[in-house]
Amino acid sequence: MEFFNYPGTEANSESFHYSQATRIGNSVKTSGQGGWDENGSITSDVEKQVAVAFANVEKGLKNVDTRLSWENVYAVRSYHINMEETFEIVTSNFKRLLPNHRPIWTCVEIGKLGIDGMLVDRGGGPLPIL
Repeated sequence: MEFFNYPGTEANSESFHYSQATRIGNSVKTSGQGGWDENGSITSDVEKQVAVAFANVEKGLKNVDTRLSWENVYAVRSYHINMEETFEIVTSNFKRLLPNHRPIWTCVEIGKLGIDGMLVDRGGGPLPIL
């Protein structure tokens, strides 16, 4: 097993004892990715927060292997504080970033996420190494 943390996430890795991604053989899994910036700040603008969460999934993938991107993702889990507010925003990001395929997707509305202010948590599920 190999574990990875992209720049800006090392402090959380140390504080909370987890990694952003792992590679086991030909498979990669990412932890949930929120809408935090490189300083750990989270915007209250829901559209920006979702877009940053999608970008953070990409950062996590590229940190494992520069050839990986959203195009390699075939399974996604997302957790939403308010599904009515974020569902269509997530869907539009899928359409923008995944024009050539449609991963399987499970989305769940929950009461709280790991970091205060997070409205959505994106998990880029298992995917093969190129």
